[in-house]
Amino acid sequence: MKFVTDRKRATGLGSGSAGTRHHWQMMASSLALVVLVPLFVFTFGAALGRGHADVQSFIANPFVALVLGIGLTAGLLHFKMEIDEAVEDYVHGVKGKLTLIAVSAATWVLIAAGLLALLKLAL
Repeated sequence: MKFVTDRKRATGLGSGSAGTRHHWQMMASSLALVVLVPLFVFTFGAALGRGHADVQSFIANPFVALVLGIGLTAGLLHFKMEIDEAVEDYVHGVKGKLTLIAVSAATWVLIAAGLLALLKLAL
């Protein structure tokens, strides 16, 4: 019994037509986070315990600000993709759609707040 049509098989898409793309997005973001998380932890950890002026001068370094900004953004977007997958699997109907909207909005608010705080500290 075939569940995938010839067209779907030829284009590499399953019945949902987005599974392959989602899988590769998750793989790419996971690989990026393998590098970014240790950089983020060690960079952020180096600033812990310092005074406000020392932290400002530390984060004013462009490499440090870039690592913190990319790490924050990539981590939250990966987290959003994982939550979206769980919501799509377990929450259905209007509740599912509203939950996806709320998760997306909360993620972008957290990214904006984190980048604003980072920018405020760096400048």
